[in-house]
Amino acid sequence: MSPVIDVHTHMLNNAWFDLLKKHGKPRYTVKLVTGGLEAIHLDGAAFMTPVPEMFDYELRIRNMNKAKIDISVVSLTCPNVYWGDAEVSLKAARIMNDDMAKAQRAYPSRIRWFASLPWQFPDLALKELKRATKAGAVGVMVLANINGEHLTNPRFAPIWKAIDKLALPVLIHPTAPPGVANMQMNEFQLTASLGFTFDTSLAVSRMIYDGFFDRHLDLKIIASHGGGTLPFLAGRLDQCYDHIPACRVNIKERPSQHLRNVYCDSVVFRQDALNMAVGCFGTNNVLYGSDYPHTIGDPIGCLALVDALPDGVREKVRGGNAQRIFNL
Repeated sequence: MSPVIDVHTHMLNNAWFDLLKKHGKPRYTVKLVTGGLEAIHLDGAAFMTPVPEMFDYELRIRNMNKAKIDISVVSLTCPNVYWGDAEVSLKAARIMNDDMAKAQRAYPSRIRWFASLPWQFPDLALKELKRATKAGAVGVMVLANINGEHLTNPRFAPIWKAIDKLALPVLIHPTAPPGVANMQMNEFQLTASLGFTFDTSLAVSRMIYDGFFDRHLDLKIIASHGGGTLPFLAGRLDQCYDHIPACRVNIKERPSQHLRNVYCDSVVFRQDALNMAVGCFGTNNVLYGSDYPHTIGDPIGCLALVDALPDGVREKVRGGNAQRIFNL
């Protein structure tokens, strides 16, 4: 039986959080939200709530044992390190990468990690990629937009080329989408419920239509939260490809065919949604994820949905697919 491998799970540390509080202003602020917790806000809209479990690896291991998770591939969550100047952003990335490398050394059979990079400074990102992979990173995390810039921006091409050469998995994780203030997502913390899925869906759809996946054949892109809304909208992407010439400028296959080369996690919270993700991305491309320890994360519930998948699919999603793409 394959181990249970959680590919979507997060950790922070206090040094990173202190840097954000000091250098993230004026766009990024930290203040209380309904319920009494502190949350990180972008342009006045809350989008990420740090909780004590994000700072405690011993507690993580205990909770992994309770949930029957064998390995966690941890990552920094949003807003990652895309704030501050070059010095601050690089410092933030190194702080988190060093902390995760330390955790992997402390728990070598339980912890692996995604590197964080200062993408907005490509030369520094390339240097940190080399340093982080040498320290043991098994993949790279990138947010669905780099401080408002899309992932197919030509200035990020050298970073993608380097990651492609290393054949590393890349977790695309959403953050607050551009325009949160205009969309008034401060109400009801709509960024978490809707904004995140929109951010991922826009990023991956743009990559498909751009021809990104034809240029980077060895990349293993993991789209967070079941691929956002992509399983539901795959047919619409195809319909637009068939009938709108602008959608066919850079690609020769329908978007749904490109989606078969994308991976997703199982953080969807409903069985029918997980079934749709498996149907969209394929049985070899869906990976267990929990979103622990975010306030809406659910390691036990997400694993129960995976365990309800049919024979022949269940083991792949629980950990078999992750073993293959991360070489675990």
